[in-house]
Amino acid sequence: MNKKARSFVTMMVAVAVSAFLLRLGLHRIIVYRIQQNQLLAQINLKLFSTAMENYAKDNKNTYPASVELLTKNKPVYLGRDYLAAASVHGYEYDCQRLDASGYNCTASPVNCKLTGKMAYAVSTGGLIMAQGCDEK
Repeated sequence: MNKKARSFVTMMVAVAVSAFLLRLGLHRIIVYRIQQNQLLAQINLKLFSTAMENYAKDNKNTYPASVELLTKNKPVYLGRDYLAAASVHGYEYDCQRLDASGYNCTASPVNCKLTGKMAYAVSTGGLIMAQGCDEK
């Protein structure tokens, strides 16, 4: 085998090893981001639930009919309107029920398995439930 052929084979092996290591590194970064997004979704739902429960405690067990009552009134119960944002750290937030008697809210990943693997729901009383986003 001549010198040029050996150099080419060496270079191709180096490229293959580099590509493999890059793939492993990217996979770890994606997994880390998914875990981070899921944790933040749980934290944000807990913040939302705590704000709702505190509002109800201060207002004779009446829950707010809109998130605006949590963010604009004094005292401020919630520093951010998660429902108004398109997405927060790869998750979209929605409330199917938000009235004086209670609430049901969810956090779902924008792209299942890419921005998060779990969908979360919280209801009156603050119990957070999780299920795989592909099980919906």
